[in-house]
Amino acid sequence: MAKPDFYQSLGVPKNASDDDIKKAYRKLAMKHHPDRNQGDKAKQAEEKFKEIKEAYEILSDPQKRAAYDQYGHAGVDPSMGGGPGGFAGGGGFAEAFGDIFGDIFGQAAGGGGRRGGPQVYRGSDLSYAMEITLEEAAAGKDTQIRVPSWDECETCHGSGAKPGTSSSTCGTCSGSGTVHLRQGFFSIQQTCPKCHGSGKTIANPCGTCGGAGKVKKQKTLEVKIPAGINEGMRIRSSGNGEPGTNGGPPGDLYIEIRIKPHEIFERDGDDLHCRVPVPMTLAALGGGIEVPTLAGKAEIDLPEGTQHGKTFRLRGKGIKGLRSSVPGDLYCHIMVETPVKLTERQRELLQELDESFRGGGDRHSPGGKSWAEKVKDGVKDLFK
Repeated sequence: MAKPDFYQSLGVPKNASDDDIKKAYRKLAMKHHPDRNQGDKAKQAEEKFKEIKEAYEILSDPQKRAAYDQYGHAGVDPSMGGGPGGFAGGGGFAEAFGDIFGDIFGQAAGGGGRRGGPQVYRGSDLSYAMEITLEEAAAGKDTQIRVPSWDECETCHGSGAKPGTSSSTCGTCSGSGTVHLRQGFFSIQQTCPKCHGSGKTIANPCGTCGGAGKVKKQKTLEVKIPAGINEGMRIRSSGNGEPGTNGGPPGDLYIEIRIKPHEIFERDGDDLHCRVPVPMTLAALGGGIEVPTLAGKAEIDLPEGTQHGKTFRLRGKGIKGLRSSVPGDLYCHIMVETPVKLTERQRELLQELDESFRGGGDRHSPGGKSWAEKVKDGVKDLFK
């Protein structure tokens, strides 16, 4: 099977500059690296990665590129006696490949390390769980929280070394903060295990900070909770996460909202639901009742013969969400209460009422049939 054209593999023209070739390879290597592709795509990604790796090896070397431009694949194939472009050549590709991998994995780790100096890493993000009431979620609030922070050590003034001493350049990485592991054509850059990327070692660490150059403290942050925020939403506080390494930028603080259970209301998006207990006499006779809302109270007119579980909708009495132009609704679910601990007189009245129901036919049945008729229908269904 014929090999693909190296320029086409990288997606660059034949007159592409060295920088264009390097940028194209970096982009494709990030996309097709086997570690970034799993499952069914892994095999296909591995083959593509080998293809672009070979293309970059040839086109990034001036001698190999010239041989390829003049003779094609035959000019760089060692099995065909290829000249300076063969794999048997010097360490040019290994060095270039190591450099490009260092750039790729340095960026992937959040650092994008500098050559010739310690690796710089962004600080980790922090999470803070904040519990608020439903009323606070609906109306919003300004509050304060205390979170851990890092300040420069006052004893060593950030050097990490015991007063009167100083740090020294790391002998393992020569101050670069990274080491290179080579095997064959591969050269992979890793954080120095001796100095952990700082590029220096401290023989006599500061007794206050233990050599870190910083001490943990608490700081107070002002937090604005927007009106309409919901359970699980997060507020981002930029730069208030953990500090970076070797001068890297700090991470962010994410404040995750937790809403306390409410005694009356249950929230469903921008809508609210509540249960309204109603005496059975009021449900039967009908009349006006007061129901609670987050803003106060509202009135509902119960029609005569209101049944248990009946729902009344009050428009605009819910919550105005963060992305809503109008508030949600309040749904009031009627719960008809049956009296308990009756007096003798109340019992007599209920018995009289019950007798009147029995003699009143089906006019008292919400389903249009008397209780006795429903029982008879059920028995007939059993013997069908």
